[in-house]
Amino acid sequence: MSCNVHLRSAKRLLKLCEINKGFYVKAGQFVSSLRQIPKEYSLTLSSLQDQVVPYDFKVIKEVLVSNLGQDPSELFTWFNEQPIAAASIAQVHHAMLKDHQEVAIKVQYPGIEKKMKLDTRIMYSLSEFVAWFFPEFRFRWLVSEFTEAISLELDFVQEARNFETMSNNFRNNKVVRIPRIFWDLTTNQVLTMQFCHGHKVDDVVFLKGMKINPEKVAKKLLEVFAEMIFVHGFLHGDPHPGNILVSIEGQGGFSLVLLDHGICKKLDEVFRLEYCQLWKALILLDSRKIQHLAERFGVGKYYRYLPIIFSGRTIDSKSGIGKGMLVEEQKKLKQHLKALKMEDISSFMESLPSNFLIILRTDELLRSTVSKLGASKWVRLLTYGKYASLGLSPKSNPCSGLTSFALYTRLIGNIEYILLRLTIGVMNLVLWMEKLKRCLNKFYGKMSAAGKGMSTLFFNIYFKM
Repeated sequence: MSCNVHLRSAKRLLKLCEINKGFYVKAGQFVSSLRQIPKEYSLTLSSLQDQVVPYDFKVIKEVLVSNLGQDPSELFTWFNEQPIAAASIAQVHHAMLKDHQEVAIKVQYPGIEKKMKLDTRIMYSLSEFVAWFFPEFRFRWLVSEFTEAISLELDFVQEARNFETMSNNFRNNKVVRIPRIFWDLTTNQVLTMQFCHGHKVDDVVFLKGMKINPEKVAKKLLEVFAEMIFVHGFLHGDPHPGNILVSIEGQGGFSLVLLDHGICKKLDEVFRLEYCQLWKALILLDSRKIQHLAERFGVGKYYRYLPIIFSGRTIDSKSGIGKGMLVEEQKKLKQHLKALKMEDISSFMESLPSNFLIILRTDELLRSTVSKLGASKWVRLLTYGKYASLGLSPKSNPCSGLTSFALYTRLIGNIEYILLRLTIGVMNLVLWMEKLKRCLNKFYGKMSAAGKGMSTLFFNIYFKM
């Protein structure tokens, strides 16, 4: 009964999002990627990631002609009028250039900028209205983040630059593929890029059919985004499954194709280093360092909740990283959470830097995808710990000068880096041993079953002779 209710409600939400487009589609995309909601919602709303009801091609053609100055028939050998993908602000068409290169053309919906601005004003008015009646419910921070994200997404020239920055950052990575931009066919409303074949990253049926291990894909996906955050400091902020493809081309049997670079964020260098330090403290469960960094991030009052948000452990946890909380810890946590008020949550979100908010959103989307691919919590935590240590490594942060203080700082940095790497190495060893134990138990179970089967067979043969 409840399944039918969820499905009916999900279909109504889908229709609402498709009719209103813009902000509603963005909201639906995020909801579809959440792990905590009933599957009827996530499955139904997942079509908003790349299969929104498209605009008629006559309307899209007008945008193409006004931006490129020519009819599509004059620029392309062939042009598929039926879009291969359609989402919140644009739809994508498949075409071939006169020199026989396949391209994907992202065309912005006409009038979408005005609609998005109207949606933003409505959101702001609603947030003010809610805050006036219920002072503890403050969502201005959400409106600000949405407004910034939309302004970034609507500028296709900036998105093209983001493509090239990301491509340069991963130029030596054989797993990551970033489509090449065709600048002569790119404007503020039209973005032309290399066409890349692939399937959505969470398409487990496809992966298994191609003999690609979903857990391996999850690990590589986490490594790519960890490198963005902790090492490059340049982040793709919208990694829902519709924006990441798995291609069967590439080393190791597959590659990850990163699409839609509209929401990209250049992290402040000081923030990047402090975020690396936070993950180092989370791995080592260094409560003093966590408290210090929480104060730096503007949420010192809530420092105890950072380990829970990122690693699923309380700050005074006795269990190992990646393990579940002890019963006593769960009881204690429930007491803490009961004491929290909506005022505290609003205050926490308002106080966080913009860099932190986009990382939280990105991390939630990644967790959802990784969970669908069957990877354990261990994989994410250890991957983030590894890349946080790389982000803090002396190689990534060269210390200039030959003064005694500079040499001392470099020495301490080297020692701390080695200790962190050793800690993560031990954790990886424990993870490997647990996997080995599970494999051996499975093997012995099969051997035991086979042994019993053979015994039964011999027993039957003996008594039938």
